[in-house]
Amino acid sequence: MSTARTIPVWSPVGDATSDWFETLPPAGAVHDVVVVGAGIAGLTTAACLLREGRQVLVVDREGVGAGETLRTTAHLASALDDRFTLLQRHHGKDGARLAAASHAVAIDWIEGLAAGVPDCGFRRVPGYLYSHTGDEQGLRREMEAARESGLEVHWCEAGEALPARFGPAIRFAAQARIDAGAYMLALAREVRDAGGRFLRADVRRITGGDEPPLHLADDTVLRARAVVAAGNVPFHGTTATFPKQAPYRTYVVAGRVPAGTVPDALIWDDADPYHYVRLRETAEPAWMEILVGGEDHKTGQDDDPEAYVRLQDWTRERFPQVESFHAAWSGQVLEPADGLAFIGADPHHDNVWLITGDSGNGMTHGTLGGLLVADLVQGRDNPWSALYDPGRQPVRAGGEWIRENANAVMQYRDWVRPAQVSKVEEIAPGTGAVLRRGLHRVAVYRAGDGSLHAHSARCTHMGCVVRWSGEEKSWDCPCHGSRFEARTGVVLNGPANAPLEPYALEDED
Repeated sequence: MSTARTIPVWSPVGDATSDWFETLPPAGAVHDVVVVGAGIAGLTTAACLLREGRQVLVVDREGVGAGETLRTTAHLASALDDRFTLLQRHHGKDGARLAAASHAVAIDWIEGLAAGVPDCGFRRVPGYLYSHTGDEQGLRREMEAARESGLEVHWCEAGEALPARFGPAIRFAAQARIDAGAYMLALAREVRDAGGRFLRADVRRITGGDEPPLHLADDTVLRARAVVAAGNVPFHGTTATFPKQAPYRTYVVAGRVPAGTVPDALIWDDADPYHYVRLRETAEPAWMEILVGGEDHKTGQDDDPEAYVRLQDWTRERFPQVESFHAAWSGQVLEPADGLAFIGADPHHDNVWLITGDSGNGMTHGTLGGLLVADLVQGRDNPWSALYDPGRQPVRAGGEWIRENANAVMQYRDWVRPAQVSKVEEIAPGTGAVLRRGLHRVAVYRAGDGSLHAHSARCTHMGCVVRWSGEEKSWDCPCHGSRFEARTGVVLNGPANAPLEPYALEDED
C-alpha cells in the first residue's frame, strides 16, 4: 500500500482497472474469501482460488499494482538473492532445494499466464553472478551449493559470458524477465474475467475467528470465511512476522544502451548491498533499456540523495556504452532474518493467511505465495508449507535476527536526541524536519508553495520517531519501516495501520 514521488518505467495499471473497483462493500453477510492487497501476491492468490471455484473479493485502498509490485525490476529468478550457501546454513540442504524448486515453479506459472499476452515481454534468459572483489573461491562455493539445490549452473571464465572486466561468473539457466506493468494488467484481467470482484477500501484491522472481521477506515466491517493479508507487510496487529524481518529501501536507475552491446541476462554481484541488472525492450529496435538497482539501506536510517548518482556511476563504469538515464525510483524490500518469505496461516489469527517477506525476490515470492496459500485455504497439503511457515523461528539465523532487532530498538534514542531544527522557518520549501515541542516530536513538511503540514512524529505502529525522506517526500519509521505521506500523514507502507496524528502548529513565520 505505497504511493511514491519517484516513477518506475512500467506502464501504470490503475487507469486501466480503476472502473473495476466498487466503492461500497458488496452486499452479503459473509464473503467467501477476502484478499487484502491487489499486488502480485494478492492477485495470484485470487486467481488460484477463483480457478478452484471460490468467490473472491480483492480489497485495496489504491488499486492494482499501486503498492510495491510495480516498484520492482521484475527479475524472475530461482537463483535467490540470499544465495544458496546461506540458505543451506539456515534451512539445510533439503530446505534450500525446496526453495529453489518453489521459485522455479513460480517462474513457470508466470510464463503460463503470460503466454497468451504477447506484450507481457516474458523472456527466458540466463542469470550471472560475479564477485565484485574477484573472490573466485566464494563463487565456486556458491555454485556448488546452487547445484546441490537442484539448479542448472555452469562456470564461466572472465570474458566468456560477461565482459572480461567482470571476472569469472556462475551461469544460472532458466531465469527470466518480464514487463511488470503488462503482466499485472493481465493478471488482474484473469481475476476479473473469472468472476473476482474488486473493492476500493482502506482495511485498518483484521481479527481472526470462524468468520474473521475486517474493519475498514469508515467503520464498516466485512466478514469472510477466509482472509488473505497480501499487502506487502502485515498491518493487522499480528506479531508473527515483523520482528523477524527488516525493511530496506532499494534504488533503481534506467538508461538506454545500443541493442546487442549488453548481455540479455539477469546480472548480480555479491557486494553488500549488491547490484542487479537486466534489460528491457524499447519502442526503438536499435536500443534496449537497462535497469540497474542497488544501494539498499534500512528504511528511515539513511536519507541519501546520492544513491542514484552512485548507481549511475556504477553503471557507467561497467557498461560504458550507456548513453543516458531517463528514470529513477525506489522501493521497499522486506528482508527475513533467514532469507525466505513468511507464507501461510497467521499463528495468532484463525482463518487468516499471510504473504510477506519478499527478500528481494518479490515477483516469485509473491507468485509462489499465492500458489501455497490457495492450497492451504483449500485444505490441501503443500510441500513448501513448513519452509515458509510464518510461525517459524529463525534460530539458525539468530545472529542476524538479534542484530536487526537491536538496531530497531536503538532508533528509539531519537526521543532524547536534539531536534533537527528549532524553528519552522528553518525548513526550506519541498523539505521536512522534526521539531521538539515540549515532550512532543513534530514532523513538519513545507510544501513547494510554502504551506506547512504538521503531524505528530510518533509512528502509529510502535511509537518510534519518524524521519524525513527527501527523495520520496515521506516520513519513514527507522524501527519497522512504516512510511507516511508528507502532506496528509496517511500510511504508505505498514506495519502501521493508522495515519500520523495531525498537530496544531503555531505560525512561527
